[in-house]
Amino acid sequence: MTENNREVITGSDFRRMVLGAYSEFLLEYETINQLGGAGTLPGTHVLRTMNAAVLELDGVKDESIGGLARRTATGAVFGARGNVGVVLAQIFRGIGKGLLGKYNATSSEFGKAFQYGILYAQRVIPGESERPIITVAKAVAKGAYHAVRSERPITEILEAALRAGEAALSKVDANDAGARIMFVFLTGCLKGLDGNFVSPAMNLSLGLSVKQPGMPDPRKDRTLPYCLRFHLANTKVNIPELEELLRKRTDFVLLERHEKYIDVHIHTDHVGEILEQAIGWGRLCEIHITNMSESHVLAAEQAVMPVAVLGIAANKVQAKEMQDLGVHCIVAGSEDNSPSVASLVGAAHSDLASTYVLVAWSREFWLVFRQVKRLLGNRVDLVLCKDKNEQAAAVKAFHPKKTAEENARAMRKAAGVAE
Repeated sequence: MTENNREVITGSDFRRMVLGAYSEFLLEYETINQLGGAGTLPGTHVLRTMNAAVLELDGVKDESIGGLARRTATGAVFGARGNVGVVLAQIFRGIGKGLLGKYNATSSEFGKAFQYGILYAQRVIPGESERPIITVAKAVAKGAYHAVRSERPITEILEAALRAGEAALSKVDANDAGARIMFVFLTGCLKGLDGNFVSPAMNLSLGLSVKQPGMPDPRKDRTLPYCLRFHLANTKVNIPELEELLRKRTDFVLLERHEKYIDVHIHTDHVGEILEQAIGWGRLCEIHITNMSESHVLAAEQAVMPVAVLGIAANKVQAKEMQDLGVHCIVAGSEDNSPSVASLVGAAHSDLASTYVLVAWSREFWLVFRQVKRLLGNRVDLVLCKDKNEQAAAVKAFHPKKTAEENARAMRKAAGVAE
C-alpha cells in the first residue's frame, strides 16, 4: 500500500455498505435468535432496527456520504428495538457524527467515523465492560485504529477490525448473540463495499416488498422522526377533512382550532412534502421542525395532567391490569416484540402530560428507555424493573401531586430497584 492512501469513499459506497450489513442480518437473524446473552429474539430486534435505518435510504436524492450517514443514523436511533438494537443504532449514530458535513470521505476519515461508532456503542452500556459485545467492540475499535493510523484502504480497515474481533471472541463466549451481531455487521459492511451481497429484500426500487417467508415486514419499521408544528392562518379549513388527508401520511396528527389560526402538529419523515402541500391550505407561520432522534427540549402545550405513568403492555389483558394499577399511557410491546424508541417518544409528544415516569417490567426494555431519556431529558424519569411484580409495586407508589423526579425516586424505592 502507498504511504499516503487517497482512496475516496462516496455516498454510493456508504449506501452499499449499509445494504450489505442489512443483507447479512437477513441471512443471520434467525441464527442470532438462537444464541444467548442478549435478551429475547435479539436477531429480530436488530433486524428491525436495520429495517428502520435502510428505509431512510429509500428514494433519497442526497448523494453525500455525510447526508446518507445522518439519515441512516436517524432511522436507526429512532427505530431501535431491544437492547441490541439500541447498541447497533449508536454505531450508526457515531458514524453519522464522524461524517457530518462531508460529501465524500477518505479512508482515514471513514475509519475514524467507524471508531466513533464503536465508542458510542460502548457508552450506552455503562458499567458493563465485561459483556462480550463490549469486549469485542473494544477489540474491533483497536484493530481499526491501527489500520487507520497506517492509512490503509477502507476494506483493509474493516478486515483488520474483523481479525481483532475474532481474536477477542476466543476469550469470551463465542455463542453470545451480542458478539455475533458485531461480526455480522462488520462482515456485511465489507461485503457491501465489495458489492458481494445478494438478498431478496434489497431492491429498493421494489419498495422492499419482496421478502423472505417469516421475515418481519420492513415497512412496519419506517420511522417518522421529524416533529413538524406550524400555524395555519385559515380558520375556514374543514378540520375533519384536513385530518383525514394528513392521516394518509402519518399515524400522528393533532389539529386545534384557535381564533385566528389552526395549530398543526404532525410527525413525518418528509417535512418538505408536508410543507409544500400545506402552502395551498393558507398562510403558514410559526414553523418549528424537531428531529426527535436527537436530544431536544419537548415543551408540553396545554397538557392534560402535570405527570403521568407510561408503560408497556404485551396484550389487552396486561393493558387492562396496568390501567387498573394506575398506568396512564400504554404502548404496545413485549420481550419478543420490543417497542421502538419512536413509539415511546411519540407517546410523550402527545401532550397528555407535562412529564412522564417510564416504567419497565423487563431488562429487554432498559436500553430503549435510557435512549428515550437521552432524547427527552428532564421531560421523563425512569423506573427500570426486572419483572411485573416489581412494576406493580412501583406503580402503586405513584402520587399525582409529586413531580416526575419525586415519583420516580419513590417508585424505585417501593420496587427495590436501583437508580
